[in-house]
Amino acid sequence: MPFKFTKNADGTGLLTTDHGEVQTPVFMPVGTAATVKALDGQDIRGTKAEIVLANTYHLFLRPGEKVVSDLGGVSKFMNWNGPALTDSGCFQVFSL
Repeated sequence: MPFKFTKNADGTGLLTTDHGEVQTPVFMPVGTAATVKALDGQDIRGTKAEIVLANTYHLFLRPGEKVVSDLGGVSKFMNWNGPALTDSGCFQVFSL
């Protein structure tokens, strides 16, 4: 299912994905290399986070596309059963 975004009259929104729903605006922890430092999936849920951000470029560098794919994708690699968002990593590519 492609994701869906619904805007509410009050300016908030609802992002719907295969892995769950996210109310916006939202607190989104950053797990640059698919890990939020010192927290596991249960700890992240304890923060009431509904989505986690990872960085495609960092994952490409380490552990690599094949490892992430062989382990079932970013969500399984992170041990996160909720929605995950990955950015392109373009900033890192061009800034380095």
